[in-house]
Amino acid sequence: MPHWSVYTGRNEPHDGIDDLPVPPPWRAFDGGPALPPPGDTDDATAVSPDRVHRAKSYVATPESVRLVNAALCLRRPLLVTGPPGTGKSSLAYAVARELRLGPVLRWNITSRSSLADGLYQYDPLSRLYAARDRPDRPAAGDVEDHLRLGPLGTALLPYDRPRALLVDEIDKSDLDLPNDLLNVLEEGQYEIPELVRAARHSEDSAAEVLADGTDTPVAVHRGRVRCRAFPFVVLTSNGEREFPPAFLRRCVRLKLRRPDRDQLTDIVRAHLDTPDAAADRLITRFLERAGGGELATDQLLNALYLTGVAGLDAESRDDLAEQLMPYLSTTADGDGF
Repeated sequence: MPHWSVYTGRNEPHDGIDDLPVPPPWRAFDGGPALPPPGDTDDATAVSPDRVHRAKSYVATPESVRLVNAALCLRRPLLVTGPPGTGKSSLAYAVARELRLGPVLRWNITSRSSLADGLYQYDPLSRLYAARDRPDRPAAGDVEDHLRLGPLGTALLPYDRPRALLVDEIDKSDLDLPNDLLNVLEEGQYEIPELVRAARHSEDSAAEVLADGTDTPVAVHRGRVRCRAFPFVVLTSNGEREFPPAFLRRCVRLKLRRPDRDQLTDIVRAHLDTPDAAADRLITRFLERAGGGELATDQLLNALYLTGVAGLDAESRDDLAEQLMPYLSTTADGDGF
């Protein structure tokens, strides 16, 4: 492996991110002062309590390991495409856990999502009400009290180590968002106009604002944010649309495919236990049916779990698994594991 391959895919947390080579000259950022990474080495705080199992049990392919390392070394976003159930979003949690990047910042994209939603949210009405209700406290109307950074805005803060940002299902966005997002990620910085205006009338150029996922304020100087360690950005897509060529050129692209028998066996072992004969038969049936795109991997796992705890004989277990599998996807897009 190249010396810059800090991500191994072995699900063993380590501090290898500190050994990442310096960025290419055209991808070096100098935001500051530097912020320490959030959280600690405990799984629940290093990832997030409801994603620990997903991160621990993720089974990385050699191709995904190579391209994750390429994205980290080049300081470029990783665009992950593939059918539902192939672990696109899980990859971000697995990398964040292994490299101790702190809790994953997640931005779920819809057709109404805009760049501003990812950067920050500002509520001018709450500021107006605060100033009206507390005229004796001028600070009640301060801009920063009514502004919170979004997941993208938080990821671009000047952390010493890169933060992990998951931009989920970007193919569901409107036509403009990929190019808008590209501009911010290319420059590694953005402005908050409300804070820029407020800084003109203040001797103190730093505003204390809340970051995504925390109640601890961070300092934003003169309304401008520039990253120091470029974040590890995972953009997922189900392949429902084409992206602009300029956007694709600036991403490292990883295409995940439906797992084969060996990969499915590894996935089952990671989530449950070494498959027995009944589980092997169910994997065979799953592969026969999944070829038509009907099933996702989490449906297999759910069927294996339910039949395993049902206390049935082998024949009855096979019949129950066959009946249950098409109905057991845990999420709307089948990407629950």
